[in-house]
Amino acid sequence: MSKKIACFGEVLFDVFPTHRKIGGAPLNVGLRMASLGIDTQIISRIGQDKIGNELLDFVTQNGVNTGSIQIDETFATGEVLVQLDNKGSASYTINYPVAWDKIEATPEAKDVVVNADALVFGSLACRDNTSYQSLLILLNLSKYTIFDVNLRAPFYTKELLLDLIIKADFIKFNDDELYEISEYLGSPFHSLEQNIRFIAEKTNTKHICVTKGSHGAVLLYDNQLFYNSGYKINVVDTVGAGDSFLAGLLARLLNGTSPQKAIDFACALGALVAQEAGANPKISAKAISEFMK
Repeated sequence: MSKKIACFGEVLFDVFPTHRKIGGAPLNVGLRMASLGIDTQIISRIGQDKIGNELLDFVTQNGVNTGSIQIDETFATGEVLVQLDNKGSASYTINYPVAWDKIEATPEAKDVVVNADALVFGSLACRDNTSYQSLLILLNLSKYTIFDVNLRAPFYTKELLLDLIIKADFIKFNDDELYEISEYLGSPFHSLEQNIRFIAEKTNTKHICVTKGSHGAVLLYDNQLFYNSGYKINVVDTVGAGDSFLAGLLARLLNGTSPQKAIDFACALGALVAQEAGANPKISAKAISEFMK
């Protein structure tokens, strides 16, 4: 039986200097999970505008259920200005307020979460109190919560992050985020592994994953550490690579794949996305398995 995933948070357009692409971390995760055969639904909000309709069509065509994407009559569909450096690493200017800042915990959204095997959420959607309060309601209904930390200054506080971390069953950081939050929690440690175990103990979280860019990732799963050292690729841009990594990891873990095989698959998928432009390039299962060989 197919696993069901709910993703909560921002849906938007990434606006590059020469083009624009649909994105938003929870949506990127959802789109990739749908492509891997997971029954996926997104809880978000768009404006009553042309780009909102375009986004809705795209998401539907790519196999994600849009029944819980709400329409806002006041605020516009979200847009983010993306700048790439000479290594393809992205920096973002995120418009505020937009429709996804006003997500409501509707009866439909609650039903989606109650019937899902897991709920994926990030910190960015909590920058506005409306979406934040809705998320808190939905977290209380969720069987298993996955926090994709995804820090975007200035849209978070130490207090917010510590509150969300305590509520999560699975946390995904990049290495910078891990060290920032370890410091908030008063960690005396320097190594990645020590800080992973420190956060696990401090927050009673059994599942933590840390991505290390081109150097792969580390996964703590039921008190055991699993590693992948990354794949050599030519980076086009890093937009959405971490989201696809998380989607690949979750899709495999939720379907009972061993943690080592799951992290290997996830790193390969993230690397393939970084070789392409934008967050959601089409990548077949065959392409992933050939790349891993």
